[in-house]
Amino acid sequence: MISSSKIKAVDFYRKIPRDLTEASLSGAGLSIIAAVAMVFLFGMELSDYLTVSTTTSIVVDNSSDGDFLRIDFNISFPALSCEFASVDVSDVLGTNRLNITKTIRKFSIDPQLRSTGSEFHPEPVPHYIKHGDEVYEETVEGAVPLNGISFDKLSHKYPVLVVNFYAPWCYWSTRLKPSWEKTAKIIKERYDPETDGRILLAKVDCTLEFDLCKSHHIQGYPSIRIFRKGSDLRESQGHHDHESYYGDRDTETLVKTMEDLVASIPRENQKLALEDKSNVTKRPAPLTGGCRIDGYVRVKKVPGNLIVSARSGAHSFDASKMNMSHVINHLSFGKTVSPQVLSDVQRLIPYIGRSHDKLDGRSFINHGDVDANVTIEHYLQVVKTEVVTKKDDTIVEQHEYTAHSSLAQSVYIPVAKFHFELSPMQVLITEDSKSFSHFITNVCAIIGGVFTVSILLYPHLNRLFFCVIGEIFSVNCRLLGFWILFVTIQLG
Repeated sequence: MISSSKIKAVDFYRKIPRDLTEASLSGAGLSIIAAVAMVFLFGMELSDYLTVSTTTSIVVDNSSDGDFLRIDFNISFPALSCEFASVDVSDVLGTNRLNITKTIRKFSIDPQLRSTGSEFHPEPVPHYIKHGDEVYEETVEGAVPLNGISFDKLSHKYPVLVVNFYAPWCYWSTRLKPSWEKTAKIIKERYDPETDGRILLAKVDCTLEFDLCKSHHIQGYPSIRIFRKGSDLRESQGHHDHESYYGDRDTETLVKTMEDLVASIPRENQKLALEDKSNVTKRPAPLTGGCRIDGYVRVKKVPGNLIVSARSGAHSFDASKMNMSHVINHLSFGKTVSPQVLSDVQRLIPYIGRSHDKLDGRSFINHGDVDANVTIEHYLQVVKTEVVTKKDDTIVEQHEYTAHSSLAQSVYIPVAKFHFELSPMQVLITEDSKSFSHFITNVCAIIGGVFTVSILLYPHLNRLFFCVIGEIFSVNCRLLGFWILFVTIQLG
């Protein structure tokens, strides 16, 4: 059996009898300094252990969302009517999607960007509109030409006033003119404006009556508007709500449409235009000339364009009068990250999330009276940032982008173009956690290191201490001797 004396033989920490040790003032001072150093270094090590560090690397984009990227946007156009506003997408692979409506919502707004009603719901407009064959026939004037004064007078006189807003240079206006004049003549013969007085067909030349067309937000030619007298009078602004006609433009269809409108009005009561229940291809016209476009599109991860413009297959636009000024309320790429998640991630990486909506709140205004035919272009370079946290192995994806904008004159219809390029690389940020064993090892190293250094310094500091004390004492003794000698001489 092993005795206790043999076990004590391997003791690394043998005690020195207290009687053989002696406390000193220099040793006490060095001990205090060493203790303060240990506490300070321990606090720094604990702070470093609790601080989360990250590693940033650049890798090839291997996104989990496939080959498509979502673009969310909310853009206000104070001078583009919802009636013709179109959102198009194209890319370098040949994709060309025109007038996207499934994921897009439109709201009419005034020049101050305030909403003027509910969502604008356009009815499906036929891609092919039938025109008459009377183009080469001699035109018989049947529609009443209007100006600003006569328009207000006649719109309050007739229960239904149907007006063709046109431009002489417009191809579609030229094609409509024979059918419109012939229809006006037929309707005038069947429903005499003096004896019947229920309907009148008129026309407005927008190159001459620009202010009148602008007040009714005419942006495409020809635009056929149906004005109703009576219950739909808007007292706040003094003119009528109206509808836009988008049906075929041949004489037969136009005559039938006008007869359907007249059929809804009792002849004996011409003071009120009742709501038309017939199946006519028309829809409410926008109340104002501006439009707020809200929604999203999915695009391929290749260089491409998101374009907002005025588009119609049966209307012409005066490029010199188009103004594509806009305010970007929101524009972002990729999945939407909730504010709570983004806030948690920003605790790790404070700079993340600063460029995912770089254009939000910015205005791009073109003063049309100074510059005409101006296209506003934005060049966006998109980079994906992916953050992997160790806490619960969550992955946060954030697409950030840089933006450069310019205004350029064009010979074509002005547009608002967002040209985007997606980087094939992505930024990968990984959270690095420190092990507890590493923390304990460093703490032990701090304690042992400070203790060892203090032991090595003690003899030298102790010798220095006594030397200093001795010198002070020796100087004091010399001064005392000189003082005694001086006093003796004075007394003698």
